[in-house]
Amino acid sequence: MGIKRSLVLLFSSYGCLLLAQEKSIDTIYVFDNQMNRVKLFHPVNTISAEEVDRNSTNLSELLRFQSQVYIKENGRGAVSSPAFRGTSAQQTAFVWNGININSNFLGQGDINNIPLFGYDQIGIKAGGGSVVYGSGAIGGSIHLNNILDFNKGFHGSVFSEVASFNTFNNFVKGSYSNERFSFKASGNYSVSQNDYEVSDLDYINRNGNYYNTTFNVGASYKITDDHKISWQSQFFDSSQHYPVFEETATKTKYKTQSIRSLIAWDWNAIKFSNAFKAAYTEENFQYFGALDLPKSSGGTGKNYILKNDFNYFLNSKWNINLIGEFQVNKGEGYKSGISDVSRNVGSVSGLLRYFATKNLRFEGGFKKDFVENVTSPVMYSFSGKWNTSHWYNLGLNFSKNFRYPSFNDIYYEPGGNKDLRPEISTQVDMNNEFKIGSFKLNVTPYYMNITDLIVWLPTANGYWQAFNVNKAESYGLESHLSFYQQFGKHRIKANAGYYYARSIDKETQKQRPYIPMHRGMAGIDYEYGFFRFFAQGLINGLTYTTSDEERKTAIDPYFILNAGMSATISKKYTLGFKVNNVTDTYYKTVSFYPLPKRNYSVYAAINF
Repeated sequence: MGIKRSLVLLFSSYGCLLLAQEKSIDTIYVFDNQMNRVKLFHPVNTISAEEVDRNSTNLSELLRFQSQVYIKENGRGAVSSPAFRGTSAQQTAFVWNGININSNFLGQGDINNIPLFGYDQIGIKAGGGSVVYGSGAIGGSIHLNNILDFNKGFHGSVFSEVASFNTFNNFVKGSYSNERFSFKASGNYSVSQNDYEVSDLDYINRNGNYYNTTFNVGASYKITDDHKISWQSQFFDSSQHYPVFEETATKTKYKTQSIRSLIAWDWNAIKFSNAFKAAYTEENFQYFGALDLPKSSGGTGKNYILKNDFNYFLNSKWNINLIGEFQVNKGEGYKSGISDVSRNVGSVSGLLRYFATKNLRFEGGFKKDFVENVTSPVMYSFSGKWNTSHWYNLGLNFSKNFRYPSFNDIYYEPGGNKDLRPEISTQVDMNNEFKIGSFKLNVTPYYMNITDLIVWLPTANGYWQAFNVNKAESYGLESHLSFYQQFGKHRIKANAGYYYARSIDKETQKQRPYIPMHRGMAGIDYEYGFFRFFAQGLINGLTYTTSDEERKTAIDPYFILNAGMSATISKKYTLGFKVNNVTDTYYKTVSFYPLPKRNYSVYAAINF
């Protein structure tokens, strides 16, 4: 393998796909410069813009139907949490343009308080990733990326949707670029009365209305052919009302605002590249125990982040990657006992990659975190990928990962515990990829052992407290089959996935709550000329809601089917219609909060 080919593989922060040319050509700028390197060793499910449009209610619905991520949602548009491979929301990392954005207070991301629109790329990576993406990336990570390209001129798009329950989604995006400068901005506004009825329970989703607004802006400028300065920011404002079961019950609401901004300086030479980022993220939230009263609790979290990623080619086969990061995390709560806390976090990571042949490569990595007042372990990872033939590829990954306690885990009063230890996970998975004709099949068995789980338990004092108590193991299988074929003007794309997750509390040998053992999804797209049809479904197996596997409180299995069609004229104007939950199925993902039965939407999109 020549060094030019290695450069193409590893200077992937610019989306270079050219092989064996004298000089790599910048085509696009991806802020998460590690992502394409990660793809060399790990499967990453990338969600397309079309898949976003057909699941436009919120990010929860998109992930539920288009990925292996399991979603718990307290009613449509309400508090929602993700989980990979039998783990929890705290063990799932949200990564925005290469920066971990999990909440300082909760240690997780609330999906419905993260915008759906405005990203150019949404990637889903299962399995441990703490060496590259930090604390919390035990079960997997969800990557929300923006891209800036050059020499593309002006482009714009508008998307507008009207749906059941007085729901309106609007999104607009514009971009301009020439040889040296690139600019992109987008914004969306989503609002819904969200007052759906579920006749099976005589349930009305009272006080479930919500709105959210997002604005994204980014720019990049090439100072020289080797140096580039870039900027990306996101502003988000949201309000969720919490559903009540009786009209006379006290109505509550939750409001949140977040700011994320980063500046990047990229330097690319023949044998090395260096990416330096300075970022600021801020989360604000307020809970109102009654709609017409002042807030009853809340908080503000701020993060100041410096990160440097240095990548060097020792020769045509060996590559070394050094990553250093320093953060200052701050939190100030309101009526939560968290008065004004601060934590310094630093880390040093190293990755060594060896390209033995064109079809065989290895990567070994380590990471040491320095977390103020927390003892953190040395983490490591090892990956190998072997393209054995044109029909079979083998990948093997082994890693140690961790999650340090959140501010709530340590400082919340009452219940915070300053003696908590970080959660530790060791895990292994083996990816088997088969390609036969137009079919591609991925089968990945995995095993994960977790110690020092941080859980909140009731105490004799009448409140819940955080403890390191449980040991757990999780094992299972992820599989995904895809098919694509074109016959003249006919194009068919289909995919199906099956996920088995056995996640056991090692003390009780029982399945952990809210982890279904069996899940599956499938979808088909058919396109002829300007016409497109799609159908997508998911099946969810029996889900226990208690730690003793009590059947009477478990969530019953369910199957959900969505379908829709659209027509595009002159490659610019699209009009579409969707039916969600075609079979009018009663279902829920969390006890007491059913999700909507059959509902409809119509949308229009313009590209110019």
